[in-house]
Amino acid sequence: MSHVRRLTVLGAAAALAGSLLTVPAAARSTPPPGPPPQGNTKTPVAVGHGGAVASVDADASAAGIAVLRNGGNAVDAAVATAAALGVTEPYSAGIGGGGYFVYYDAKTRTVRTLDGRETAPRSAGKNLFLENGAPIPFEEAVTSGLSVGTPGTPATWDTALHKWGSRSLGQVLRPARKLARDGFTVDETFRRQTAANEARFRDFPATADLFLPGGRLPAVGSTLKNPDLARTYGELAAKGVRALYAGDLGRDLVRTVRTPPVRPGSDRRVRPGDLTADDLRSYEALGQAPTRTAYRGLDVYGIGPSSSGGTSVAEALNILEKTGLSHLTEKQYLHRYIEASRIAFADRGRWVGDPAYEDVPTHGLTSQRFADSRACLIHDDKALTSPLAPGDPRDPKPCGTTGKAAPTTYEGENTTHLTVADKWGNVVAYTLTIEQTGGSGIVVPGRGFLLNNELTDFSFAPADPAVHDPNLPGSGKRPRSSISPTIVLRHGKPVVALGSPGGATIITTVLQSLLNFLDRGQPLVDAIAAPRASQRNAAATELEPALWNSPLRGQLEALGHTFKQNPEIGAATGVQRLPDGRWLAAAEKVRRGGGSAMVVRP
Repeated sequence: MSHVRRLTVLGAAAALAGSLLTVPAAARSTPPPGPPPQGNTKTPVAVGHGGAVASVDADASAAGIAVLRNGGNAVDAAVATAAALGVTEPYSAGIGGGGYFVYYDAKTRTVRTLDGRETAPRSAGKNLFLENGAPIPFEEAVTSGLSVGTPGTPATWDTALHKWGSRSLGQVLRPARKLARDGFTVDETFRRQTAANEARFRDFPATADLFLPGGRLPAVGSTLKNPDLARTYGELAAKGVRALYAGDLGRDLVRTVRTPPVRPGSDRRVRPGDLTADDLRSYEALGQAPTRTAYRGLDVYGIGPSSSGGTSVAEALNILEKTGLSHLTEKQYLHRYIEASRIAFADRGRWVGDPAYEDVPTHGLTSQRFADSRACLIHDDKALTSPLAPGDPRDPKPCGTTGKAAPTTYEGENTTHLTVADKWGNVVAYTLTIEQTGGSGIVVPGRGFLLNNELTDFSFAPADPAVHDPNLPGSGKRPRSSISPTIVLRHGKPVVALGSPGGATIITTVLQSLLNFLDRGQPLVDAIAAPRASQRNAAATELEPALWNSPLRGQLEALGHTFKQNPEIGAATGVQRLPDGRWLAAAEKVRRGGGSAMVVRP
């Protein structure tokens, strides 16, 4: 949502040259000469030394680059970039939300993760979104205090910096504080997303004052300042995150959730939430083991439950492991990819939830044995139909299913992702969110940030009462996510890292981008830019316009696939380690107005 315009694409990128692994042709090429443009301009690819940052926004990427230039490491730069996105991408991320942080430590050659997902209030039960035995209207849940979970983003920043960073929270917040104080220039994406939220923003005076200055939509090219957020960041810098989890900032947050400040005269029904100061005090960003699977001689690491991203990407890759995707036609490749995704989502829906409340068979879901038992469901001449029944990773049977099929429940589609690398070889893939575009729509008065509506990621009720749903609300429970920050290593060293926003389409975006890069020979920036398909155990596979209008659609329909159009799926960013030690940063060419890739020394 940055103010800057995207520029032309710098050509193909180098990839895995020198590897003993069979690699795509694009991975053996070298980038064209000449540095990419940087500064306050958007470019989707950059190559150079000293570290790299890729995000959706040039101001945010520049914040991370500034930290790297001043000697900070990838963790410091990731937090700085995320804080800046809280200014320029406030409808997708901020300290009122949560996320998942994946970190590669170059010294120990290990991958660590943090689960910074929001949690339900301790008073919540499985009937949180039911009234008289039926689910409440979804729109009433979206814009409410009822949907606000305990924020995890500040705790994630603090924990990551203490565990792996080299700078204080106050130091890495400086670029974002300045950006909030001085303002950023509104672009068309920001105005369009504001317009989509205008009606509900007007019902909350603090939200309207910030995002509808003078009572009007912000004009493209105007400067939007957020002095309240600058002061909030200043308070976090001075007092640490205890200001939110045990201080005045937290008291303001709880008051806003419990008594949403609705405009007098509004006819909007805004349900209050039951978040308490005790919920804030008890929150922790959880360190946990990453998911891991082997794929074509590489080690693919992701985030484990409460997110379903790591398990689902791993399962789909394992299903495809024994298929030579690089030799298939485009039709055959898309068919196989769609079917692998369909199967992984069927298993995700049955088995993945918050592991503190559900017995999640993570090892089984990411095992090759289970994937092989599911891969035999795929036939080259006929598409599967959804909903597909899940398999049992605890006791895999060839082509076996267990229980009854249930449709995939809804998950909101807005979030943001950043990818960072430093001169020491450390890498961060970090996806953060406030859920829906604009979150709950409620700005904490005087504090300058939107509250999440993340609890709507819970199933309001089971999709089928006869099928166990691991994602029902619960006391202190984390709603299931599809966030999929991913880091790929070869012999313990980074090859590529990437991630995306997009709700449940995150999984398919990350999966398809990985396959485009690793199997189909596309340079990273092109692997990200390629048109997307997203199958999530639904009756229809979603297609972006380029595929919708392609002859491939008819060819796949002849196999029994059903499609519907989605104008835009995901908005990925990634970094790649080149054989000569340089970093390549890549972002979207077009989606969300294009992304911003930068390096320290082009």
